[in-house]
Amino acid sequence: MGLILVTSHFFPAGAQELILYVDTVTKQVYTEPGKNRIKLGTFQQVKESPVQSQSKPDTESSQPVSNTTTGLAQGEAKFQENSGQSGAESDTWRKSEEIAAHSNEPSAEKPKEEKKWYDRIGIRGYTQFRYSSTVSGDKDAVSYWPDKSVGEDGSFLIRRARLVIFGDINDHLSLYIQPDFASTPSGSSTGHFAQLRDAYADIHFDKNKEFRVRVGQSKIPYSFENLQSSQNRLALDRNDAMNSCCRDERDIGAFFYWAPTHIRDRFKEVMAKNLKGSGDYGMFAFGIYNGQGANRLEGNNGVHMVTRFTYPHQFSNGQILEAGIQALRGRFVPSTGPAGGFTPVMDAPEKGFKDERVGVHAVLYPQPFGLQAEWNWGRGPQLNDGQTMLTESSLNGGYVLATYKIDGLRWGTLFPFVKWQHFKGGQKFERNAPRNHVNDLEFGLEWQVMKEIELTAVYHMMNRTNLASAPYERYKADVLRFQLQWNY
Repeated sequence: MGLILVTSHFFPAGAQELILYVDTVTKQVYTEPGKNRIKLGTFQQVKESPVQSQSKPDTESSQPVSNTTTGLAQGEAKFQENSGQSGAESDTWRKSEEIAAHSNEPSAEKPKEEKKWYDRIGIRGYTQFRYSSTVSGDKDAVSYWPDKSVGEDGSFLIRRARLVIFGDINDHLSLYIQPDFASTPSGSSTGHFAQLRDAYADIHFDKNKEFRVRVGQSKIPYSFENLQSSQNRLALDRNDAMNSCCRDERDIGAFFYWAPTHIRDRFKEVMAKNLKGSGDYGMFAFGIYNGQGANRLEGNNGVHMVTRFTYPHQFSNGQILEAGIQALRGRFVPSTGPAGGFTPVMDAPEKGFKDERVGVHAVLYPQPFGLQAEWNWGRGPQLNDGQTMLTESSLNGGYVLATYKIDGLRWGTLFPFVKWQHFKGGQKFERNAPRNHVNDLEFGLEWQVMKEIELTAVYHMMNRTNLASAPYERYKADVLRFQLQWNY
């Protein structure tokens, strides 16, 4: 009512029609056109009765709502012109006007139709196209298990063709399904099979999704680089030392994840800023899983256990340093086959060899300089030196990766990087679990031409074991590798 009295003071009875304009920048109301001003409409004062003018401040006006809105608009415009009131100081006037205007709308609103579960589903994916050429060294001996484009007979290769189906069914259930259409099953000479990578559900215990259980086939929370998507990783392949724990990084099981909201937001920030994060796998994780690897039959009636803790600390300058520790334990049953005309025997209980590891990681996200390092130690199955028996043996290894993010270029973003990796231990997922000795060095450049297209070139200096066939000899070779990735 106080506002109506103001309008009555500035606009006495008999006032003419008034055209009002609003500044789209300052939100102030004017009576004349000008820069950034758009027409609100034509307004006319409505005369009030004496009874209304003498009523209490909290008594509602007996005038129609549309007339009240007119008075508010006229009063605000005149008051600003005479008092020099700023746009910020006139917020109260504008809010009152908005309330009055909205109250003139029909009270009956059409109820919003609830989304069906399939309306909440999204689809995305990526494809990786590779080419490699061995430029020097033991060209005839090169056998590189992570990438079949590398080697004497290697050339063009579709390394991955992923399609992800994901979505929040409701506040407490999310789903994620990811097949790969460029897989080659073990022992097959034909490629491009469709094979399941992920198929799991996240069950959230609270609406903030701080506590959740992931059930199905999914990544095992061990190693930062294992959890990092191949779509997002700088190096073309994961390191042998950490990746040898879990073939395809996945297995069937149930995993509990917890992270407070502000930590979850920090994980999201890392991904949103294109800092090569691993995603949100909780600040703390614990789980049980089969242990024989993704898309493989279980070899015993036992399970593996895994746990992980990581913390992304953010400094006052915005830099983020993430560090953590992880461990796993279980029993593993390797496969055996002829090695030089003789099939090795296994010196282990029926449930398999002891399979246990502990690892640490530290990641300084590239803003612009980045550093990433991991190392692990453990025990597992390994073929002995005589290649006659599989025994339990120690293992250790890891990697260090340095990079520099170059933004602001006309044509995208650059990530030059260098990576060194080292590993000594049994490669348990390969037949006969041969001893793998790796001491590789890589120099690479990732060019993100645009969000949808990335090109990576790597000069890979290999010094490693040929795991494909006995007698599992070591080789040295320099390989030039290229990858074109398109995201959708």
